[in-house]
Amino acid sequence: MTPTSGGGAPPAPKGLAHGGLAHQGPTHAGLSEPSGWVRQWAHLIAPGGTVLDLASGAGRHARWFAAHGHPVAALDRDVAALATMRDVAGIATLECDLEGAPWPLPDDARFAGIVVTNYLYRPLMPRLIDALASGGVLIYETFAQGNETVGKPSNPAFLLAPGELLAVCTPALRVIAYQDGFIPQPREAFVQRICAVREMRPAQNSSAENFARQNGADTVERTGNSAATQVLPLVRYDLTR
Repeated sequence: MTPTSGGGAPPAPKGLAHGGLAHQGPTHAGLSEPSGWVRQWAHLIAPGGTVLDLASGAGRHARWFAAHGHPVAALDRDVAALATMRDVAGIATLECDLEGAPWPLPDDARFAGIVVTNYLYRPLMPRLIDALASGGVLIYETFAQGNETVGKPSNPAFLLAPGELLAVCTPALRVIAYQDGFIPQPREAFVQRICAVREMRPAQNSSAENFARQNGADTVERTGNSAATQVLPLVRYDLTR
């Protein structure tokens, strides 16, 4: 079940190249299957919400989300990889240098979902968190320290330190699931992966609280030092699908 509040369906930012023909399905030659972690948590993204696929490559995840009714903005520096998606309906592509140039999207661009796999450029993390719409879901999976013992990547710049991904996402996001360890399949690797949500922020004061204060009363029930009106509406995040 998807969250009942937040998320929305922000349109893909202007300036991206859109595919125009019927979707051909996710099983393209040379494409690996979408990540199981991504598929496990994709149901938390609001139906029809726009998804940002960062460092998309040839779009194994962009194609999957487009096939499930999500408009997708796919960003990568590989022009040839992006070109394989030009005929895929629902996917807008943008060739860009994510590390040597300014952030390529408008400052106000917000997404119902952001997906990143097998990619790490630490300076982008605050941008990604900021680019989540209210109710938006971040699904992130990449390599961690220890991977140098089993294969590539082995450069420390591309390997997360223990707990690093969790620390980056909190407290701005609510963590729904997090893993940090070793996986044997589809190949041996040390990984970290997270699913986290930007929850809706409560209003500072309710109309009832404002009325009470304007009339010289302090009648709002409080729990500890927090006003009762600060409690967020209950959102159910289903852990199984």
